[in-house]
Order: sequence, then structure tokens, then C-alpha cells
Amino acid sequence: MLVYVAPIKTAFIQRDLEMLEEHTKLTFLTFTDKPLLLPAFFLIQFLQLTLLLPFTRRYLCFFGGYHTVIPVILGRLFGKKVIIQCGGTDAMHLPHINYGNYRKKWLRRATVFSFKNCSLIVPVSEALVSSDYRYDSEVPAKQGLRNLIPGLKTPIQVIHNGFDTVFWNDSGTNKKSFSFVTVATGISAANRASVKGIDLILKLAKTYAHYHFTLVGDAAFSVDLPNVYVLPKLSTMELREVYRQTQFYLQLSASEGFPNALAEAMLCGCVPIGSHVGEIAHIIGDTGFLLERKDFQQLSAIIDSLEKQNLAVLRQKARFRIMNLFPYGLRKQKLLKLISQPTFSPTCDQPDPQ
Repeated sequence: MLVYVAPIKTAFIQRDLEMLEEHTKLTFLTFTDKPLLLPAFFLIQFLQLTLLLPFTRRYLCFFGGYHTVIPVILGRLFGKKVIIQCGGTDAMHLPHINYGNYRKKWLRRATVFSFKNCSLIVPVSEALVSSDYRYDSEVPAKQGLRNLIPGLKTPIQVIHNGFDTVFWNDSGTNKKSFSFVTVATGISAANRASVKGIDLILKLAKTYAHYHFTLVGDAAFSVDLPNVYVLPKLSTMELREVYRQTQFYLQLSASEGFPNALAEAMLCGCVPIGSHVGEIAHIIGDTGFLLERKDFQQLSAIIDSLEKQNLAVLRQKARFRIMNLFPYGLRKQKLLKLISQPTFSPTCDQPDPQ
């Protein structure tokens, strides 16, 4: 049996569960993202994993942190392989906006312990392994697991996210001219809004009052700009309709591993505009626009240039790029192969070939 452990259940974790449970017996356990509940959840998790131990073949975890400490300990004690998928916050340190596992003493220790003692680390982006961060001058330049955890020797293998290219599709209908959308949950919290680049989006909305901006994912977020529309978290079908009607997708994050919404929007024909962090540059390629630095003048120059672009061609290229590079089936194939491997070589630190 494979035991899958995550702090909370997200859409991308649900995709993993669906692709795995068809091929292996699987038990999914959540933890908590509430600090006050940590003692109770450590006890609950210990009891759960102890009861499951005789039937457990290996552990698969998403993100490193508090929830991976006990699986790693049990894995070491009883010879069970522990694979941790690294998603972003567990490989980034942005102290000025209070983001990343390394800003808190005990969370940092739990993360470092887990990554140093697990069997294999599977980041969703090469940038999470090691990167020289240049987007925001306030952020320490050295980011990624190898920079934040000196002496890390655990094998690493990058596997990118994958997407259902049939469901996420472009209907071909006319999109609302100069409409922009971004998907970001929890942005009513100031640090989360900063991570997701909401400050830049609101500044765009003030400057380009005749354009339309939609923020999806947090109904509690409040803004008084008439051209900014705030929507709650939507179902996948509702979200697909928003993408189909919108011309551009904004991913102006200060930090990202592999942003799922960006790729989904591109499959639906949104022309992407993204910050040069994480895997965003690789996702966008030549199908959209990249903001090299967190600089509003540079961003304005990109927006001002849009009227001169062949947006119909970019719309098609955006969809084809995700179809060709990041299909759901490719991630499924690699993940299934990974969980069936008997051992992991210390030399398997390699990118996900595309």
C-alpha cells in the first residue's frame, strides 16, 4: 500500500490521487496548516501511520514540513521508502513578505530534517533545486533546496506537473478584449497577496481603467476599483468558462514552483504574462510575455505593447505549448514508474526531460 501524506488537499493533489489509485492501493492522509493544532495532529498522524505500518510499502508526500517528520522517521526505522514532492514554499525563502518554510525555526528544522532523511525528493521545477533569484531585489538571491539546505545529499528527480488537455480547452469563441485574469487563493491575507503579485495587478487596474481584471479564489478579498472583479473559488467547469472568456492570464507572483492555473489558462487560449520566477519562463516560452524584474514600468511597457501583437497566433501557441510539454499522461507515467522503483540512485539528480 502507498500512503500519500499532505498538509491539506488541493486540486493538484487530487489529480495525483486520481492517477495513482487506479494502479495501486492507496491511503490518503491530511495533516493541518493551523499552528495551534500541530500537537494534536502529530499524535493523530503517529497513530494513523502506526496502524497502517504493517500494510505500508512506501510513503509519498507533497511538500516538506511538519507533516513529513513522522513518515520519514518511520521510513528510516522500518525500511520504507519515503518520497517527498517539493512544491514551492518548502524550497523558497522570502522573509520580507513572510513566505517560505525557512522563516520559522521549527518549521525550518522539520523541513530540513525531512529532506535530508527521505529517500528521494521530487520537485515540480528545476528552480526549486537551485536558482539565482533576480526578480525582486529584496529577496535573497540564493534559492532552492541545495542553497537553503547546505550538505543536502538526498537524490533529486524533477517531475513537472501535467494537465488534462481535453478538459482544459479553448472553445474558439471571441474573448473579451483586454480582459485579464489571475487565480489565487487566500489573498485576503497580506503576505499571500504579496506572494501572488496582487499589488502589481491592482496597480495595473488603476493605470488601465478601461481594461478588465478578474481575481479568482478568495471571496473575502476586497477592492474598490470598478474594473476589478473578485470571484470566489470556482469549480473546474466554472473556471474553464472564465478562462475561455478572458484574453490574458497574469501570473505576476514573487515566488512559484510550477503554477497550475497558468498552464490551465493557456490550454484555454489565454495569452500568458508572467514574472521570471520558478518554472514560469519555461511554461510560457515564446507564447506570451515575461516580466524580468518586479518593476511596474517594465510591466506597463508589456501591457502597452499588446495592441501591436498578433494575439490570435499567441492564443494558439499557448495551448499547443502546454499540450506538447506538460500533458497529464506524461506526469502519470513518470510518477507510476517512480513509486514502483525498488531503489533510488544518488546520481538521479536530473531535470524532467521534455
